[in-house]
Amino acid sequence: MTALAPGGPWAMWVRRDTIPDVGTPAETQRLRDLAQLRRVRDRIDRDYAQPLDVEALARGVHMSAGHLSRQFKAAYGESPYSYLMTRRIERAMTLLRRGDLSVTEVCFEVGCQSLGTFSTRFAELVGMPPSVYKARATDRAAGLPSCVVKQVTRPVRNREAPALEVHLA
Repeated sequence: MTALAPGGPWAMWVRRDTIPDVGTPAETQRLRDLAQLRRVRDRIDRDYAQPLDVEALARGVHMSAGHLSRQFKAAYGESPYSYLMTRRIERAMTLLRRGDLSVTEVCFEVGCQSLGTFSTRFAELVGMPPSVYKARATDRAAGLPSCVVKQVTRPVRNREAPALEVHLA
């Protein structure tokens, strides 16, 4: 797919899926890397329920797994695996609020292979086990629009949670 680049009569045709040279080769490469990282993030968002691992994601953008992990963390503040698990937990929260699936069914529906790992990760991100969340969520979310519920119940990572002050007597 090509399009006419802006710039008047001297404009040239460029491919939409390429990054035009913007100056230094290092800056051009940085933009290419960011575009690849966006593709990885988009794939995680789209295919979170599929069996994904960092090696497969890295192969998809022609990077090594280590390089992808370092670059992804630098760009988005968390590793690809952590981002994937956050997406899975967010989707699990939605399914648990709906209330028609068991915790085990939700675990496998969102792409987790182990109920124990799912429950541990869920408790780390949400602050309570999935079974407790399911019991409490149906009462709290009653009557609220789903867009509000999603924003209010979004999981908070430990490093994002405000520091608690401990007062010793």
